Amino acid sequence: MRKTDDRRNTALSIAGLDPSGGAGTIADVKTFALMGVYGMAVQAALTVQNTEGVFSVRARPAHRVKNELDAILSDVRPDAVKTGMLYSAGAVSAVAGAVRSYRLDKLVIDPIIISSSGKRLLEENALERLKAELFPLALIVMPNIAEAEALSGIRIKNVEDAEEAARIIRNLGPQYVVVKGGHLPSGGDAVDLLFDGKNFTRYSARRIEKKIHGAGCVCSAAVTAGLAKGLPVEDAVRAAKEFVSNAIGLARPVGSGRVPIV
Repeated sequence: MRKTDDRRNTALSIAGLDPSGGAGTIADVKTFALMGVYGMAVQAALTVQNTEGVFSVRARPAHRVKNELDAILSDVRPDAVKTGMLYSAGAVSAVAGAVRSYRLDKLVIDPIIISSSGKRLLEENALERLKAELFPLALIVMPNIAEAEALSGIRIKNVEDAEEAARIIRNLGPQYVVVKGGHLPSGGDAVDLLFDGKNFTRYSARRIEKKIHGAGCVCSAAVTAGLAKGLPVEDAVRAAKEFVSNAIGLARPVGSGRVPIV
């Protein structure tokens, strides 16, 4: 593996392919680039989707995911890695094996389970494997409200419920939990919660009423980019919150459905 003093900051996305570009690996790599980080991607699953919704999902063979990870990681050691939609148990195990083998220590997990249009994006047998194999390797796990409910087993109606869910999720092994609060009723602000095992930090931004696509992917990618540039976790989350808020404000439609933000 080549090492140079002037090597660019790099980040790797392991997620699904959204051919419309609003979410998944395409949105992640665009986000990395906008934040000044060289982006790489491995597709864990392929989707048929557009701005109106997800119509079908197909897993990629786990050995292909593993081979692509080996090819990248034997040449380029990313400064940070994020996972998005992994879909299959085989992909989860392939990623966990690579994280262990290459000793990747800045892993951000966006535990994508169901799309905003209601399509299952993580097979049921893969959810337990995600929690058992990958969560203990994570620096940060970043669920949205629906994902936090699925992972914690509790109903989230307010910020206090989100804090309890964060405590439960952190017990599954990650060092930090960020509960993305864009879908949580909280007055005029959208509030994200960061939990480090002892303390909570709240990140607030003015709520912008738009039907958007890919905000969760972009948020976790922005955190990953911040970590790749050497920011502490708290600063990376703060920078990502600002990036996403600005992106939502500037977003314009490209199709007839939800609005992509990058």
